[in-house]
Amino acid sequence: MLKHQDSTSWFAGYIIVRITSNYMTEKKVAVVTGSSTGIGFETSIILAKNDFYTYATMRNTDKSREIVDIANRERLPIKVLQLDVNDDRSVNNAIDKILSEEKRIDILVNNAGYALVGPLEETSIDEIKSQFETNFFGAIRAIKAVLPTMRKQRSGRIVNIASMGGRIAVPLDPIYHGTKFALEGACESLQYELEQFGIKIILIEPGAIKSNFWSNLKIAKNAEQLTNTNSPYSQLIQTVSKSFESMSGNSVPAEEVAKVILQAVTSDKPNFRYVIGKDAEMFMDTRKNMSDREFKEWMMKNFGLT
Repeated sequence: MLKHQDSTSWFAGYIIVRITSNYMTEKKVAVVTGSSTGIGFETSIILAKNDFYTYATMRNTDKSREIVDIANRERLPIKVLQLDVNDDRSVNNAIDKILSEEKRIDILVNNAGYALVGPLEETSIDEIKSQFETNFFGAIRAIKAVLPTMRKQRSGRIVNIASMGGRIAVPLDPIYHGTKFALEGACESLQYELEQFGIKIILIEPGAIKSNFWSNLKIAKNAEQLTNTNSPYSQLIQTVSKSFESMSGNSVPAEEVAKVILQAVTSDKPNFRYVIGKDAEMFMDTRKNMSDREFKEWMMKNFGLT
């Protein structure tokens, strides 16, 4: 009788261990927007290399050849999927497809975005709306699409690629900074709503990044002729452009950002904010230790405006 009880206890313990093991090794599903290049590309690769079944989404899947080649060559669990963050139907269709195939979503990385450069006066309302459509509303669309699933799972990580520019503004980027400040504000509030469901909101705040972000930035049409002396901002544009060039020389590789994202999504207690890059750290520390007036004067000097 004692032997029977011992074997029963052993069998029950075995079942518990198996169930726990299966739970711990259950496939995790990640969704990354803007994955054709840069941070999104590197993040998709590093997540897949670390056992996340990764949907590398992008607006134009014609740009997927490189990531598909790497996935095939290295046998990585990556699937390319069309997703345009500017389009409600595209976002919802993509998320529905992922859920029909995988039944869960554990990680969302909101990376799709671009920078619009130019003086506010010379930037059209249509250009401003387009910038907010991608950088802010695009992220919000994706978040809203995954929340019901993550809430039911009572788990999830939502990573938003903000910027140092989500807390500190530099000259000639008023709309870009507007989108990033808005995203950070929304996320700061949202974290309190989602804590009860085990969902973590994470902000990634890089400084200058070695990627095609700089080559893909958009210049407001009315400011395209940077040497146009008819513009009252021509001298400012030329001066600040030189500063941007020096900033890009101190940039960090996109894969370094991807490593931080991996660290954040695999941590039991991730930070809310991750500052990346020596330039970002320097700007943040300087801002923290100065009054508004002192920081403005420091920025003016730093960008050659005094």
